[in-house]
Amino acid sequence: MVTTRPAETPVAVRGHQRPWQRVDYKEVGRRVLLPLLALLIATLGTGLLLVNVLGDTWLIERDEAVSREVAGERSPFWNGVTDVVSSFSDTPVIVVATAIFAIGFRIAYKRWRESVFLIFAVWSQSLIFLASTVVSQRPRPEVAHLDPAPPTSSWPSGHTSAGVAFYFGLATVLTLHMHRHAILRWLLLAIGLAVPLAIAGARLYRGMHHLTDVSWGFMLGAACVAILAGGALYRPALKASGRVST
Repeated sequence: MVTTRPAETPVAVRGHQRPWQRVDYKEVGRRVLLPLLALLIATLGTGLLLVNVLGDTWLIERDEAVSREVAGERSPFWNGVTDVVSSFSDTPVIVVATAIFAIGFRIAYKRWRESVFLIFAVWSQSLIFLASTVVSQRPRPEVAHLDPAPPTSSWPSGHTSAGVAFYFGLATVLTLHMHRHAILRWLLLAIGLAVPLAIAGARLYRGMHHLTDVSWGFMLGAACVAILAGGALYRPALKASGRVST
């Protein structure tokens, strides 16, 4: 008598597990932690290189020259405009706005993926910025400063990196859910990049950072968004193991 084996039951979806119980920590290490570690090392190394090796080179001289040229073009009108634009990336503004949108994403999309992405994009750039500014100790430009100088050093620009991580990160999340509105998606991405670019220009104008500081700050924020997007936001569902992405 021939017997037939019953069809194998597919692996049950473990929806009852909490989000952190469905995390593949090896994957997180490979796709998120290692790239962030490399970004930290690159930021630390470049800062030390600028301060300890390239101090008397044309690059540093040009950095200071740009700051002097920009400071020479100041006016009461642009002093006021850049003061407002710079405040878009003040620490209290970024912290509160990140918390508000993280809660809003969780409620709107009924999952954690977007919230986790935005929070960790902002946090990761902040941690790298703080470590780098402590290690490098780069002096601020030799021009009049229009803002009180914080205790952190000039390298890199934390306002710029935080601006990219939050505003471009926010635009990235919103465009993820606008498949049928291509024009609006591109407009949001353009705004998400334009705001931190304006912040970078404001920090340079106000004498708080060199051109290289804001340039690296922009790259730092963009890299954190890209890394977290690949590790959390656009993470494929793990169907083979029966896991579902959160």
